Amino acid sequence: MSSLVIDLILCGLAYVILIYVMATMTKNSLRKGGRSEDDGDGGVEDFTPPKIDLPPGVQWPSDSPKSRIPEPVEF
Repeated sequence: MSSLVIDLILCGLAYVILIYVMATMTKNSLRKGGRSEDDGDGGVEDFTPPKIDLPPGVQWPSDSPKSRIPEPVEF
């Protein structure tokens, strides 16, 4: 047999063994984790957006003045 055929057979065998091992390892975690609503991250949930420090003169659109009527210009 050529070395290519032997390599393909060994790679296929290693793939089958790897899939079997991964399936048996995840089977227990799927059974155990199916009833829990915990996502496993832990910690405290904080949904407030971060305060971003803007350069001087730059404003967020929500912080801008509410009046959009331009002031009259005198010539």
